[in-house]
Formats: sequence, structure tokens, C-alpha cells
Amino acid sequence: MRVMGIDFGEARIGIALSDPTGLIATPKVVLSEKDKGRQISRTVALIEEYEVEKVVVGIPYHLDGREGTMANIAEKFAAKLERVSGVEVVRIDERLSSVEAERIMKTTRSKKRKKGLKTEIDMVAAAVILQSYLDGETFIAPSG
Repeated sequence: MRVMGIDFGEARIGIALSDPTGLIATPKVVLSEKDKGRQISRTVALIEEYEVEKVVVGIPYHLDGREGTMANIAEKFAAKLERVSGVEVVRIDERLSSVEAERIMKTTRSKKRKKGLKTEIDMVAAAVILQSYLDGETFIAPSG
């Protein structure tokens, strides 16, 4: 079963996909889109193109577990994506996924190469979120 991971941001959405067996997450693309309707339609197009059966959206809770503004916006995105796509959307706690993505990037990239770093971090963060879900290691956030 192919699963999609999403690192949601208001301006950029990191997307990762699992392999067909649902075991390994790989960074795929970043959607640079601020329009909420286009965010949904472009994500749905990827779901259809890659025959995704489940989507995992990272919800950015505060370190103390409180739901802030971005968590609320990400939850609304997840709920709309589920309604529009018809695919199950799982919400997981993604605290520190970007920090982990930056750590991974530092160990795997040349110090000279800085261009596109934020975009790459968003994709890698999506893969971190997805791999965490696939490995069963992440707290599953409450929905709705």
C-alpha cells in the first residue's frame, strides 16, 4: 500500500511517498502554493497519480503538546483533503520533524551547496513524518 506523508506549511508543502510495500519513505516534491484551494487540488492530483491509499499529515503541536495556530491550520487542511480525496488521512504529531530533517541534511550534503535548502528540508521533513508513521513510532494526533 502506497502512503503519502505531508509536512504542511502555509507557503510550502513537503511531500514524501512510501514504496509500494509501505515500508520506506522517500522525499518526493515540495508544492509552493499559498492558495488553499490549489494546495488541495495539487495534493489530490499527486494522490491520484501515485495511487496513494493513505495520507499522513504532520500536525505541528507546541513542544508542551498544546495546539497552536499552525496545528489548527494543518488540521483544517487534513480534514478538507480527506473530504475531497476520499482517501483516509491520518494525523500525527510532527514536533521536531524539521529539526530532524535539518540534522539529516547536514550529514548528507556538501557545505558548499545551500541553494534550495528550505525546499529540501520540507521534503525530508515529510519523509521523516512518513517514516515515523510507517515504523509505528509516532503519537497519533486526535482528529477534528
